[in-house]
This record gives sequence, structure tokens and C-alpha cells, in this order.
Amino acid sequence: MKYDVTVIGSGPGGYVAAIRCAQLGLKTAIIERYNALGGTCLNVGCIPSKALLDSSEHYHAAKEKFSEHGIELENLQVNMPQMVKRKNEVVSQTVKGVEFLMKKNKIDVYYGFGSFVSANLIRVAKEDGTTQDLETDKTIIATGSKPIVPANFNYDKKRVITSTEALNIEKVPARMVIIGGGVIGLELGSVYARLGTKVDVIEYLDRIIPGMDGDCSKELQRALGKAGIKFHLKHMVTAVTPSADGVVVEYQKRDTDEKLSIEADYCLVAIGRRPFTDKLGLENAGVLADEKGRIAVDDHLQTNVPGIYAIGDVIKGAMLAHKAEEEGVFVAETIVGQKPHIDYNLIPGVVYTWPEVAGVGQTEEQLKEAGVPYKVGKFPFKALGRARASMDTDGMVKVLSHQVSDEILGVHMVGPRTADMIAEAVALMEFRASAEDAARMSHAHPTYTEAFKEAALAATANRALHM
Repeated sequence: MKYDVTVIGSGPGGYVAAIRCAQLGLKTAIIERYNALGGTCLNVGCIPSKALLDSSEHYHAAKEKFSEHGIELENLQVNMPQMVKRKNEVVSQTVKGVEFLMKKNKIDVYYGFGSFVSANLIRVAKEDGTTQDLETDKTIIATGSKPIVPANFNYDKKRVITSTEALNIEKVPARMVIIGGGVIGLELGSVYARLGTKVDVIEYLDRIIPGMDGDCSKELQRALGKAGIKFHLKHMVTAVTPSADGVVVEYQKRDTDEKLSIEADYCLVAIGRRPFTDKLGLENAGVLADEKGRIAVDDHLQTNVPGIYAIGDVIKGAMLAHKAEEEGVFVAETIVGQKPHIDYNLIPGVVYTWPEVAGVGQTEEQLKEAGVPYKVGKFPFKALGRARASMDTDGMVKVLSHQVSDEILGVHMVGPRTADMIAEAVALMEFRASAEDAARMSHAHPTYTEAFKEAALAATANRALHM
């Protein structure tokens, strides 16, 4: 079979790339190594973790807040198998949606492990041992990433687990250790902390979510600490030893020799992800990758081999589903001769804990390092009527604007529904709006988004109205 474009990998980057290629009139195929489309994000990442986060937040609200709202419950319990079942149903519905989109756009789907035989020949190795070769004019590599698990952590998928296994625990653990204070570890840690698990987070650096604005790190750590999560910052793990019914995690402070240990039911390893380019046959096509497995691309996301492109987690940059989607559209439009554009500075980052964290643009630390003159405006959710009404008063909104031009350079939020609120900041920054522009926009009252308006007011001559 001969195709104009073949996409290897059906995660958000891959399936969106395939759809856009088909929309543009290209005969398109997509290859998926597993038996379900959607990649990590839909099957064992973004979607199932959000389903569990929502379930755990409902339980926590019922347990901690309902009585204050005048709602009294008896015999409140967690039915973990049902929680996991609902999560699986959400995943199934989402995956079926992607299957429908492939059919709607007349994209041929091949299940099996795709690898290069040459630059224009892709071999699909199927589960039954047979193979099928696809001729292709162009190829888009979108094979995503895998969790990083050092060999000495003794990853057994039973007691030493990654995010994949953490999504299917059917009994609430008494105690869980999380190695890594990044997005994945904190999201899953907050799921179990809200269900009653004692959670310890061991982080090598001096703060959690280190890639985000420092004020966000502080606000989130304070909020998660109140939820019962204990943080061991500036500590390193030296050994992880699983047994039949638990695990022992040994660790120590970075600057001392004092040995510490924690016994727990599970140890979740969440120290990052690596590009999944193993056995892809890149060498057969002449495609270059670095020592970390990342594929080198130019400004058009084309590899060193003409006609072969790479997007998402297999190339440099943040490992975000929505980044991969933008890149998938970018490559499809580039292939047909259009001139698309991506502003990587304006791709937002989100942490789906509760409170949520969201940020776009430059952090205050980045502005300081670059020597850019800036102004800061902050507004706490506890000063907001809507937040008080819903009892979601943790967090704040922070607006960074240029000292001279007042152009918004970064917006960082910790609070209720900030994952949705950040889109307003992205839209304004796409059009290079000023803090004054944001401050002059009418925001419905009472809403959470008023915190953004007030922070913008605070950044313009410190004139917040409600603080």
C-alpha cells in the first residue's frame, strides 16, 4: 500500500497530525503498536488520571466540606473498584471517539509495531507474527515517551510502580512514597492523599514543580501540605527494595550522610519521561537522534532526512499533549506548502491537582535571569467572593508585565479551575496585550476569572480594587 503520509504513533500528536493531513487531501495511514488508539495520554496518562483526580476530589469534598454546606452524610466510603471502573469507561469512550475520527477522515489504521526499513518503507510487525510493509512519501514520527525508571529502583510493576500501574490500584493504600515532585507525581499523589493515603514526596531539588514559577511552587506545596502530603525536599533516594506486601525506600539529604527510610505499600517513581524511539529503525532511514533518544529536527520539525518529520515527546521541549497536537497540525500544513507558526512561549503548562496550577509565558525567575525589567501583580483567591462561596480559597493569580511597555510577559495561577482560566491569558498574550488591556476587560461577577483581572490591575500601578 502506498501513502502520501504515514504517522507512527496515535497519541494526541499522531492522531491529530493524521486528521489534519487527511483534511488537507493527503492519503494517510496511522500505525499504533497497542490495540487501542490514543497513546499514553488517552490510555494511561492525561485522561485516566483526570478521571481519578475528579473522583478523589468529589470524595474529599464530601468528607471535608459537605457538612459545612449543610449536607450531612453517614457511612461515607471509597469504592475503589468502582472508581477504577468509571475511569476505564471514560478511557474507553475517549478511545472510541478517536477510532470514529479515523473512520470519518478515511485514515487507514494499522495495529502493530512500526519501524523503518528505509526512508520510504515502513514495516508493521503485528501481534500474530506477520508483517506488512507500507510505502510512504512522508512520515511523521509521533511515538511519545516512557517513564524513566533507574535499574536500582527495582521496578516490578507491583510495589514499585509508575503512573501506569498507579491508575489501577483497587484498594486505597495506607502509605505511598513518591519519588519526584513534578507534575505526574503530585497529581497521582493528590489522588491517593485525598482518599486517605499517607503520602510522602521525595524530591532532589529544593522545590516542587521546578519548571513553573516559584510562587506557584510555594502555593501548591502549602495547599498539598494541608491535604496531608509530606515533602522531603533536597533529598535523594539511594535504594528501593520491594517485597511481597510492601516496599522500603531509603534516602538521605543531599548534603549529609544521614540515612533515612520509609516503609510503604507502594513506591511511585515519577522522575520524568524519556523519548520512546527504541527499535524504531531510525538508523535504517538515516535519521539522527541524541544520546537521550531525542530526534533532531529543524524549524519545520523535519529531521535530517527530507520527508521524515518528528513531533511531541520524541523531540526537544515540554512533554505536553497539547504541544504535540500543535506540532501535528504544523507538520501537516507544512507538508502541503502552507506557512504555519507555533509560539512555544505561549504553550501553557498545567498541574491538575486541587488547587490546580497553570502558567504561560515567562516565569519571574526567567525574567530575572534574562535581565528583563518587569512589574508584578498578584491577587489571592481568598479575597475573591466566588472562591469564598465555593470554599476554594487557596492560591493566587500572578501577572508579570514589562516595566516600560506593560506587555504581559507571563501569567501564573494556583487555584480553582485555573487550568481553564489560563486560556484567557494565552489569548491576550497571542495578541501582545498589556496588563492594562486585561484590567480594562469586563469580567463577569462573581467568577474565578476576576482574580486575573485584579492581578492585572495590581500590575498596573498597584491598583487592585478588592484588596
